[in-house]
Amino acid sequence: MNVNTNNLVSISEANQNFSRVARMVDENGAAVILKNNAPKYVLMEISQFQKEEAASTEDVEKIGRRILEKNRHAFEELAK
Repeated sequence: MNVNTNNLVSISEANQNFSRVARMVDENGAAVILKNNAPKYVLMEISQFQKEEAASTEDVEKIGRRILEKNRHAFEELAK
C-alpha cells in the first residue's frame, strides 16, 4: 500500500476530529494515524480492506502452488 503524506494524521487529531479523517478516507481511500510520530493505524473503506485481504490470500495460494509444483517429487515420496 502506498501512503500519501497528505493522509497522515496524529492520533490526537483523529480523536478530536474523526469526521475530518473519515472525509480524508472518502477522498483518498485511506488515512494513516500516527502515534508518537510513527505510523500506528490505517483507516480505510471496508471495500478497500476486502480487496487488500483478497490479494494477500491469492498471493499465499499462488506461492503454495509454486512450492508444491517445485517439490512435487519429494512430496510424492513422503506420501508413500
